Amino acid sequence: MAKFDLHLHSNNSDGSDSVKELVEIVINSGITVFALTDHDTVSGVNEVEKYLSEGINFIKGVELTCKARDIKCHILGYNINPDSKELTDLIELGKKLRRQKLETRIKYLKDVWNIELTKEELDWLYSRKSVVKTHIANILVKRGLSDNNVDAMKKYLDDCKTGNTRFDGEEAIKVIEQAGGIPVWAHPLGGEGEKHLSKEEFLPKLKIMIDCGIQGLECYYSRYSISEIEFLVKCANKNNLLISGGSDWHGTNKTVPIGRLNTEDTGIDSNKITLLNALFG
Repeated sequence: MAKFDLHLHSNNSDGSDSVKELVEIVINSGITVFALTDHDTVSGVNEVEKYLSEGINFIKGVELTCKARDIKCHILGYNINPDSKELTDLIELGKKLRRQKLETRIKYLKDVWNIELTKEELDWLYSRKSVVKTHIANILVKRGLSDNNVDAMKKYLDDCKTGNTRFDGEEAIKVIEQAGGIPVWAHPLGGEGEKHLSKEEFLPKLKIMIDCGIQGLECYYSRYSISEIEFLVKCANKNNLLISGGSDWHGTNKTVPIGRLNTEDTGIDSNKITLLNALFG
């Protein structure tokens, strides 16, 4: 049974591992098919191939932070051309949006919590290719203000209103396709730390996402139970959507092990991942 993981993050976004370290972890884990899907950046994907060993299949990917009509969502793009003008233009826009969000959060920490970041901390944040709450939370943990980054985000950052700085979902899907990629709805029932959607809550959102042009669902996910996965697979098959799966690995910035595709940690037959068939035949 082939081992795969199609949702991995490096330190080009909010993972803890360099690209080289991530590839070494992939190889040592026995994974033979993987994708790098950093948040709103493709900075690491061309570097991956320098470290690959024989027998490893790599998929160039990205995870775009979006709002599709009224749905906040993350959209994975698989098999993208990282040099696509449409994609690079969108990512440049994203950098400006994230900088805007970062400035709002920095001001919020100062005004509400009387926490002023040092020049060294600010320089580090501004040097990142893709800044998210985790980066700020890690600084707060280092200061001893919280035991872990999840608690730090909940206490100090979750109530900060940053406005809508997400990509338009329909535009993001179109750009992924223009870059030669396949758009897949990431963790569609809810991501890390989010309350999972019920069947009644999910189905209307699925209809909207299909209308927006989504081609697949991330059905197999480290935080989903077997029953949740079975429900998502049924929805994907009913609507002729591709099926994907990934752990959402972030290294030490998240507790999920690499290669885990459900809460029970049972192995998954790669033939069930129809996205792989679409990509490799």
